[in-house]
This record gives sequence, C-alpha cells and structure tokens, in this order.
Amino acid sequence: MAEFKLPDVGEGLTEAEIVSWKVKEGDTVTINQVIVEIETAKSLVELPSPFEGTVQALMVPEGETVPVGTPIIAIGDGASSSAGPSPSVEASQSADTTAIDLSNPAASGGGEGESLVGRNKADRTAVRRARHSSVPANAGAAATHQQVQSSFQPGLATPDLPDVADEPAVPATAAPVSPAATRTLAKPPVRKLAKDFGIDLTSLAGSGPGGVVTREDVETARSSVEPVETRSAGGLGSARPAAGGARETREPVKGVRKMMSQAMVGSAFSIPHVTEWVTLDVTRTVELVERLRARREFRDVKVSPLLVVARAVMLAMRNTPEINSWWDDAAQEVVYKHYVNLGIAAATPRGLVVPNVADAEQLSLLDLAQALNQLTATAREGRTQPAEMSGGTFTITNVGVFGVDSGTPIINPGESAILCIGAIKPQPWVVSTDGRDEVVVRQVTTLALSFDHRHIDGQLGSRFLSDVAGILEDPATALLY
Repeated sequence: MAEFKLPDVGEGLTEAEIVSWKVKEGDTVTINQVIVEIETAKSLVELPSPFEGTVQALMVPEGETVPVGTPIIAIGDGASSSAGPSPSVEASQSADTTAIDLSNPAASGGGEGESLVGRNKADRTAVRRARHSSVPANAGAAATHQQVQSSFQPGLATPDLPDVADEPAVPATAAPVSPAATRTLAKPPVRKLAKDFGIDLTSLAGSGPGGVVTREDVETARSSVEPVETRSAGGLGSARPAAGGARETREPVKGVRKMMSQAMVGSAFSIPHVTEWVTLDVTRTVELVERLRARREFRDVKVSPLLVVARAVMLAMRNTPEINSWWDDAAQEVVYKHYVNLGIAAATPRGLVVPNVADAEQLSLLDLAQALNQLTATAREGRTQPAEMSGGTFTITNVGVFGVDSGTPIINPGESAILCIGAIKPQPWVVSTDGRDEVVVRQVTTLALSFDHRHIDGQLGSRFLSDVAGILEDPATALLY
C-alpha cells in the first residue's frame, strides 16, 4: 500500500485545504486520475493520483487544512480486497457511511500486515486490523464492535487481536480512554451540519443505530439551543443566518483570501504609494470596441474596453519603462523588466486573484483578447494555477464592472504600479468644434494609477498615465508608438 503525501504544487506553499474528494474508499483509481481538489493560498488545484490501485483510506477529511507532506490518501494494489467482510462487519458498517475495510492483511516475514481501516473521515489515524481467520463466529460481533469504536477515537490505535486459540478476541482489560479522546459517531454530512450550527456533537445522544448521531438529532439540538456563531462552507459574507437571531457570525480566513490579505498588508506598509487620477472621454474607444466585435476574426471572442486599455498600457510603457520595473529592496537595485506579464485582478468567490498573461507585449490584438478571455474565465471558475499568478510585472484592476467610478488600488507585491479602470458612463462633456465649445453627451471614465514613489516620481507616473489616456481618447494615436 502506498500513501500519497500532499505535495507542494508551486511557489513554496506550506499548506492546503482539502476541498473535495473525487474518489471514495473502495474505488479503483488509475495513474493521473484526478482524486482530490485542494485550495492553496493561491488557487484551487486538482491533484492526480501518482499510483493505481484501490483506495484504502481517505486520510484527511474535506474542509481540513494540513501541511505539505501530510499523507492524505492510501492506495493499495487491491489484492487484499477480494475477501469480503463478515456479516458482523457489514452490520457495523450500516451504522455509518464511512467505509470499513476488514479484509485479511498480507503477511510479511511471519508478522501481521498493517493498514489503515475503519477511520471516520473527520479524524484519521493509523490502526491495525484483526485477522479474520482467527476470530470465531461467536466472537465476530464483539471484535468488530471493538474495532469500530476505536476507529472513532483520535490518536488511538486498535491493538492487534491475538488468535482466539491463545486469548479472547477482545481483551477483558482495555486501556482507559478519556472522554475527550472518544469521538462521537456521525456521518460526515451530519458533522458538517453540526459545525455550521455551532453544535458540539459530543453533547448529543445519538438516536441512530449503534448510537450514531443523525441529522434529526442535530436539528433538534439547534432548535433548543441558540448557537453563539455559525460558519458556512463559502467565503466571507456567505455564512447562513444564525439560529435564534444571533447578531454575529464568524468565518475562518484561509486559502486565497488569507494570502490576499497578507499580500495587501505587506504591500501597503512597505511601498510608498502615490495615486493619480485622470478623467477622460473614451467615446472613440467604445466605438472601436463595437467595430472589433463586428469583425469576423473577433466573432468568437469577447471584446471589451479592457482589451484596448491593456494594449494602451503596453504601448505607454515604451515611453516610461520605469512603470514596468521593480524595486529590489534587499539588493538596493531597480530591476527593469523587458517583458510584460500583464496581471488582471479578478474577484472570485474565494477571494481576489491576479493571474497574468505572460509576454503580453508580444501578442497581437486578437491573441491578447483570447488570452484575456481565457484568463478571466479560468479565474472565475477558481481554476487558476499558482504558476499563472507569479511573475507579474504590471496589474490592471477594473472596478468599473461594479459601477464604481474609480479607486486607490494597492500595488501587487513584486510590481511597481497598478492601473484602476472606472465605470464608463454617458456624461455631459465639453467639446470644441470649429473654435466653439459645446456640451455634448460622451462616454466618460476615470483612470487611477498607483505607483511606487521610491523610484517612480510624479513626472514619470504622470507621463505614463497621460499616454494611456491619450490612446484611449484617440486609439489612432497608437500608431505613433
């Protein structure tokens, strides 16, 4: 049997949350079959199996965060699964949906084999199995009961059961178990429901077979006890209303959201931010977007003003390369990037992520449109890989999609500037025609540029922002770059 340990999926990550298992105990898996979805500090990642065989145990429950290197699943060759469990085992299994494998272990060197069996999905520890061949029929139920009960005691291992010819299958004297070490029997969905309602399972008397706590037990307890807080499986702000009108709820900060908060605090307090704004008429950009949408090449591509803004940014960098540089504080050097990994800030249910288009300056307008489409779609699905969020050189954030005029964006760590696009709205605008000023309705937006004032002074920041604005006001001026 082989144990698959949680790998570092990139960028020196130290831990990850088990979001959902794609297999269950007893399933047969093949090499490279997706077996689990995890959430790292940067994204959701699907992990393929490095082994083939039968799933012996899921060693970490869904919703638990574990360090890199922790065994998360045990996969065997399936040879020992041919011998089915005894009737008494099947009876015990009916009390819970957790798979219990009590098949004969493989003998090695005259000793008894060792494997992971009968563990509750919320708490898995290594245990030993009894040899079925040595347990008589009249002792099967007792032996099975002992194994099942010990499997729900975190941190305790089931002792090897000696042959009945020598000693009873269940020793008369067992090591005392503290109440804290005993784990209440309940199915994983019931455990999650109790966690959401803030109910301690150990305080409930199970009404199910064998004392198993049922959904009805949890709901009854909820109606009689007002929980202090509730927790949902979603992100911040998605917690379900607390029972009894509780005034506060709490949600753990983890995964992508935790990484985002740490990065933003580090950036805000280590980089001297300066933000400048410009309000401009982007009517011609809006008209260009409409013409692009009508072209055959862009028929299957979503085209928005973001595409033109992205192109304008890369052209303007030719006049102000400092915008695409980075202050290396440790070396006391400014690192100039001769490539543009264009980051696009994307809001997802799990938090803000900033994937980037690598070498965006080398792409044609159509290729750039396709890359932006793929980037945003993948981010919204939560499938952005860690490698796609590293190495960015400049970021664009579009708050206009929320109807917001503009903002003061925080620079993404490892970069020196970020551009914020506000909402494009029809507004009255003064236009000069034949020397006469008149007020007409135009498409107007506001851009905000935050930059690192340690090496980008006001002149450089203003020049870059002015160049971007000039291209958006009259896209034909892009031919001058």
